[in-house]
Amino acid sequence: MKILGIGNAIVDVICKVDDEFINQNALTKSTMKLIFDENEFKNLLSNLKIEKTISGGSVANSIVGISQLGNKVGFIGKVSDDDFGIKYEEGLKKENVEYFYSKKKEELPTGTCLILVTPDSERTMCTYLGTAGKINENDINTNAINQSEIIFLEGYLWDEGEPKKAFDKAIKNANKVAMSLSDQFCVDRHKVHFLELVKNKLDITFANEQEIMSLIEAKNFHEVINFAKQLNKLTVITRGEMGAIAILGENVVECSIKKNLKIVDLTGAGDLFASGFLHGYLNNLSIKESLEKGTEMSSKVIQQIGARL
Repeated sequence: MKILGIGNAIVDVICKVDDEFINQNALTKSTMKLIFDENEFKNLLSNLKIEKTISGGSVANSIVGISQLGNKVGFIGKVSDDDFGIKYEEGLKKENVEYFYSKKKEELPTGTCLILVTPDSERTMCTYLGTAGKINENDINTNAINQSEIIFLEGYLWDEGEPKKAFDKAIKNANKVAMSLSDQFCVDRHKVHFLELVKNKLDITFANEQEIMSLIEAKNFHEVINFAKQLNKLTVITRGEMGAIAILGENVVECSIKKNLKIVDLTGAGDLFASGFLHGYLNNLSIKESLEKGTEMSSKVIQQIGARL
């Protein structure tokens, strides 16, 4: 198997809202808020019209993209044996993703992410992790990890306690490890741990500009480049309008964005960028070609609703 993703198994529920809804509910636009109370989540959802329901989760979206590019892929993520859990598994199978998890009835329901898309195409996420956040080391299939060229983890999944043990077990058994920092909220919450992972455990780090700057508390992007050069591991950074950049030792490669796109929803832009880049990496394309493939994939996904092509 080319790649195995390990991440939060989340069902995406996409809704269109106006800026007023974001303000009324004290949400910060373009960020992700974790909701710990199932009732609070249900209340938010009760006032909305659902546009689309899709199996989601950041790394799962990337893995589906890599599958669509013709690679043999797998995924581990925890769901409950409920309606959303069944839908989740079906969604993966439909995309030729081998699912290395046997669902059973859990105390908590399958995780759900409310994706609120405002008229400017920005997305604000409210995530109720449910049972996804309870992943533990027993959920990690070491055979599947051993048989993968690389594993791909997400920062969203990392948490103290059981998820950390699951993470550690996966890394210990992996041939190579890639990880996405996921969200500035995650970086700020777990800065010390993420920095340790980036410096000592990961072969490839994916981040956007805000996440990596927050991680190393950089004052400008020049500091980020110097940090990545000294790291001497592959660091891949998306920079919005400024395109994307990959740094490996003294080698700094840039790629500009595609122009004249009809952007409708930025959900999944980073996830699909990672798909394209990892596809290139796994198939021995150059760093420049891998960046271009990532840019092509993210350009496609932002011209449609939802995080999967």
